[in-house]
Amino acid sequence: MGETADPTLDTVRLPVEHDGGRSCESCALRLERQLEATAGVREASVSFRSGICSVTFEETVVSREDVVSIVREFGVLVEDSVDGKRDQQRLRRESIFVALTLLGMGVGLATDLLSGPTPLVWGGYATAYVFGGWYGLRGSIASLRDRTVDIDLLMILAAAGALTIGAPFEGAMLLFLFSLSNTLQHYAIGRSRRAIESLVELRPETAQVVRGEKTETVPIDEVEVGDVFVVRPGDRIPLDGVVVEGESTVDQSSLTGESVPVLKTPGDEVFGGTITENGSLEVQVTRVAQESAIARLIDMVENAQSEKAPTQRLIDRLEQPYVLGVFGMTGVAIALPLAIGAAFEPTFYRAMTLMVAASPCAVVISTPAAVLSAIAAGARQGVLFKGGEHVETAATIDAVAFDKTGTLTEGNTSLTDVGVRDTATLDGEALTEARLLAVAAAVQSRSEHHLATATVEAADERGLDVPEASGFQATVGKGVRASVEGRTIHIGNRRYFESLSTTFDGIEMGDREITELEADGKTSVLVGVENDGDGRIVGWLAYTDTLREGVPAVIERLRALGIEHVVMLTGDNERVAEAIGAEAGVDAVRAELLPEQKVDAIDELVAQFDGVAMVGDGVNDAPALATATLGVAMGGAGTDVALETADVVLMGDDLGKLPYVLGLSRKTRTTLMVNLAISFGAIGVMVLAILTSGIPLPLAVVGHEGSTVVVSLNGLRLLGVRG
Repeated sequence: MGETADPTLDTVRLPVEHDGGRSCESCALRLERQLEATAGVREASVSFRSGICSVTFEETVVSREDVVSIVREFGVLVEDSVDGKRDQQRLRRESIFVALTLLGMGVGLATDLLSGPTPLVWGGYATAYVFGGWYGLRGSIASLRDRTVDIDLLMILAAAGALTIGAPFEGAMLLFLFSLSNTLQHYAIGRSRRAIESLVELRPETAQVVRGEKTETVPIDEVEVGDVFVVRPGDRIPLDGVVVEGESTVDQSSLTGESVPVLKTPGDEVFGGTITENGSLEVQVTRVAQESAIARLIDMVENAQSEKAPTQRLIDRLEQPYVLGVFGMTGVAIALPLAIGAAFEPTFYRAMTLMVAASPCAVVISTPAAVLSAIAAGARQGVLFKGGEHVETAATIDAVAFDKTGTLTEGNTSLTDVGVRDTATLDGEALTEARLLAVAAAVQSRSEHHLATATVEAADERGLDVPEASGFQATVGKGVRASVEGRTIHIGNRRYFESLSTTFDGIEMGDREITELEADGKTSVLVGVENDGDGRIVGWLAYTDTLREGVPAVIERLRALGIEHVVMLTGDNERVAEAIGAEAGVDAVRAELLPEQKVDAIDELVAQFDGVAMVGDGVNDAPALATATLGVAMGGAGTDVALETADVVLMGDDLGKLPYVLGLSRKTRTTLMVNLAISFGAIGVMVLAILTSGIPLPLAVVGHEGSTVVVSLNGLRLLGVRG
């Protein structure tokens, strides 16, 4: 669920690497516990598989340097930044080791079959053991130093056991396939990580800043708010800002997932990391580099990498007990037959085969391979999951609640009607529509509500002289008031005026007028004047908003995915809400809701359905977003609150991506179930075959490592899921 950030907390995400072979998640859990035991640390998440250590801490108690020091003292390599080249170098090195292992195994086997020199036979096998077991041995030693055991140790002991009983080929083959699957695993996870890390490349290093009559090349970290920079056709926009001169279409697909370039003219907002196509622009900076949309996007996807899915966290916690159980089972498989007189070599050989078959390599890799691929696929489509947990959660959704304004509707509300009461006067003169609008704009200029914005824009368009207002007060979900030219002006719905201690003359008449407007699907409010305790209704304002294009189709797609209930929640009046709801095709409408009543509505849905998604704009809907099983924000590329509040952000404000979110999550859940079935199925079949038929060690190795490769590649398929 979404949370509002605590200003006293900070989060640091460190690129880390465990010094060993296959990533030891038991070691990662020990580091997590050590960090969380530190005073001031609220939460820690460590995954050597994703290569990210995320720590949330109280700035007044512990510093970033303290956190880094603890991680380094644990024996973990901490990088200054995520380095894709370093990952590729390691992958190349591992590939070379795999090739040398295969070469050594081949030389040893061929020489032995041809009755060649014994030193050459053992030289070949020695090569296979050294290069095939290098990373596994380092991983085992590192894990033992951390007082944990993991899969690396199982494989090294099994290979050593095979060598002990005179089966060097079986041991070499085990190490070859183990190192090969390890390399393929790193490739699969690395590809998912690189798909996310490629976002960093979207941010230019410099900007062409206007300095007087010239332009200067300035590092983006030195550009300040208010500076003006120039971008030419084909350039990548370095920072967020507003166009002050020029016109061009801009490709925003890298940031928002929009497939069609967007025309930008003076007054339009542009975002760093996007590309101009056919024109030059002069842009005034509105956010510094660290606060730009692309910077926050990078920060968020790095956080998503470090957030483990529930299934992964469960498997990580069970890895060490499971490995210890395999050791125990292997010990019993040796001791029991020997106790009843069985020969040592076949007994030990079968025990080593059993140990290999029961190792949980495929189980451990099954979840991160799929979840990281899903996060990367979503990021490419302008959908940001704020962690693996939310990828799994989205698959459980069977009811969806939508906010109305800015979510189901365009949110570009416009003023359509200004009505004046026949007998209304102001300062002894008959009140005109222009005077009423000017006074209303004075009050609403202090409000951030979308209706208020529409009023102020309408006054500006008509060139009205808007007076000053003071003493502004807002009653959430009801109305506003302020003092204008010595009198108090009230603007609000019927409930607002009923909540006031002053009785307003004309309230019934005004209510009849706005009822007629609302029957036409217009949102309407009353305007009242209060002077010396005497109140009277003087007029009313009506607004309209339009349904987003394609909303009915989106809701039909949700139903096709199995969503059982779709509801619209709004603070708007019931008639307007019902008209919009009918046009959208929702199942139910809950209208005239205050923010806390939206939360109550979500609580009711959560009690009724297994999973509830709330879709809103991330500002007024923040409490409801946090209460729902899954909070989805129509964030846009620049909405700060949306990025902080929700679990999933639709960067392009494209509601059509919501079915993609749920569909991708369900495919991910299916992939996880298939991977786990493959993993445990392979273990079960091989263990049963060993106990009943005594299959040879090479066959167990092929089955074990083959299942690991299959689940890695199956998870990687999710990278190709498109909206």
